[in-house]
Amino acid sequence: MKTNRLRGHKHAVIALCASGLLSAPFAARADEREDLERLRATVLGLMESLVKNGVLPRAKVDAMMREAETKASTRLAQLPPPEIGVDGKRIVRVQFVPEAVRTQMREQIKAEVAAQTGSGRIAGSDGNDLASRIRLEADIRLRGEMTRLDGDNTPAKSYDSAAQATRAPDFLALGGPGKDLHTANTTGKSSRERVRARVGMEADITDTVTAVLGIATGSTTGPTSTNQTLSGTGFFNKYNVVVDRAALRIKPLPWITLNGGRFRNPFVGTDLVWADDLNFEGVSMTLKPQLSPSVGSFVTAGWFPLSPGVPNQSKGRSLLAVQGGMDWQFGQKDNRLKVAAALYDFHAIEGVAETQSSYQNAPDYVVRSEYGAGYRQRGNTLFRINAPTSVDAATNWGLASGFRELDLTASLDVAQFDPFHVILTGDIVKNLKFKRADIKQRTGLDIADGKSLGFLAKAQIGDVAINRLGAWNASLAYRYLGSDAVVDAFTNSDFGLGGTNTKGVILGMNFGLAKNTWISARWLSANLIDGAVPVTSSTTKPTKFASDILQLDLNSKF
Repeated sequence: MKTNRLRGHKHAVIALCASGLLSAPFAARADEREDLERLRATVLGLMESLVKNGVLPRAKVDAMMREAETKASTRLAQLPPPEIGVDGKRIVRVQFVPEAVRTQMREQIKAEVAAQTGSGRIAGSDGNDLASRIRLEADIRLRGEMTRLDGDNTPAKSYDSAAQATRAPDFLALGGPGKDLHTANTTGKSSRERVRARVGMEADITDTVTAVLGIATGSTTGPTSTNQTLSGTGFFNKYNVVVDRAALRIKPLPWITLNGGRFRNPFVGTDLVWADDLNFEGVSMTLKPQLSPSVGSFVTAGWFPLSPGVPNQSKGRSLLAVQGGMDWQFGQKDNRLKVAAALYDFHAIEGVAETQSSYQNAPDYVVRSEYGAGYRQRGNTLFRINAPTSVDAATNWGLASGFRELDLTASLDVAQFDPFHVILTGDIVKNLKFKRADIKQRTGLDIADGKSLGFLAKAQIGDVAINRLGAWNASLAYRYLGSDAVVDAFTNSDFGLGGTNTKGVILGMNFGLAKNTWISARWLSANLIDGAVPVTSSTTKPTKFASDILQLDLNSKF
């Protein structure tokens, strides 16, 4: 077993050396002696590096080098002496190798190395080298965040805590008689310092099966953020660490990917629908057939459970999703146009009002369709679902609308001046299940406002990746997201303090300080589209809420 691994390393080393020599522009082979000496020096340096990193033992390397030197000496002795011209100088015979031939040779060697070492990693031929099968990644972000709420916002004391419908339940908790001291919750200023740390690991179980594990700071009070507020635990107390990813990924063919467990968002899009930090739970399949050398396609489908069903008590809630798209490369540079269309269909997510009989007949009263505070943000139209005689102290809220989201996205990356890129992104989403008649039948309320449409337009200039000193990019975006265009639990958690029913602009900039270390600045200015209290026949004046947020980040990844 050990001998096989060492033999595999030897083959990999020789292939890597040859690949390195062929990668350089070689227009001539002046003398075979020089080639052999150059190859010898390269191999010696690489062997020494492998020994220092523990890939090969010193004894084995010494034996391999002695054998190689013996063969090289024999070969040199058989070579004729170099040709000398009349001027006493060595004659160089130049051999021309076409660029196409050199490219083909390099690609063949890379393919052989990948096949021998397992996707480019130096591993034993028996695949038991654990270090070669594990990949680690991590990132840390330090954030300073300042929030200013508009002085013209509706004061918290003005919210009616007995309202039957709302788009901001936390405002109702602040409102009502005798709550004047809480006015600052909707009109004041605040600041906080936050940290986010994430560590991920991928382990190749076989050539087609990969285990994925990730941990992060944060809590279970929301699915969209892994930020931890400094001093949030009090007096230097320790932070929570949560399992952020735990999945198996299977690739039976290079263009097919299957995921199961908790894994990264498999869909193409923006944070208009899915927040950047959101991970999915369930199963998904992605197909990426290449239609031509410059045109690729992709289809992703998935099923994701949201809450379990309990017999005679509650229905299971879930998401069924499908997306298809194409990716074009055009021009001499790597210009790309990517378009995608998706349908996200939520099952049994709507609220159902508890009836008097259901409350009396249930042996253990449970809320069958609550849209809980542990995951919702703000914006979706909600209504009270408590039974008329419920003794629950707290109000239970349910979604007034169903959700079947049609999402169209497009991204144009103009790379004519690479590494300087211009990237234009557009995203539009429509909730096909938003119908006022259905809402009235479900809630008993005639709600006159609320929107089912959202869109985002963004322009970015500069470097695509901020991974070196001096790299930079800047962006400007306009965002409009109606109250019931998407499920507010899963969208961006920063803009307008999170959720839907907001519109406004986002200005951002990134600048590289060192390798994989950069600073970011974002300014987010948001206003409500419709009131935090839905407009009904009994509503006389819509509420107002506007916010400006400045975020300054220091990021590093490794």
